[in-house]
Amino acid sequence: MAEWLRRLHDRRRLWTALAVAAALVIALGSLTPGSEMPSGLPWDKFNHFVGYAGLAGLVGLAGVRLPRAFLIAAGYGIAIEVGQLAVPGRSGGDGADILANALGAACAVLMLAVIRRWLPAR
Repeated sequence: MAEWLRRLHDRRRLWTALAVAAALVIALGSLTPGSEMPSGLPWDKFNHFVGYAGLAGLVGLAGVRLPRAFLIAAGYGIAIEVGQLAVPGRSGGDGADILANALGAACAVLMLAVIRRWLPAR
């Protein structure tokens, strides 16, 4: 099992491409005008948590040091929230959304740190 995880870690170009794709999907979903969004999106904060956990995890797998991966994902979340201020029908700058983004990013980075410490020992 550890060899399989090592091979996944060695595919940094793939992780980079997936991180860019995730950032684009997040931007598309976050910067769409409110009138064009589906009316019943449940679990808003959970969606923020999962989205930014995925982004931070992909950035970390792409070879970026984990503290920097966290800062990239959390900073991107703040930038998106600020960008939403100019989007009709969206309420940007929501502190709870920023917190959910940062917690998701932190969770992913911590999970990667645990995995990286565990792999050499096995």
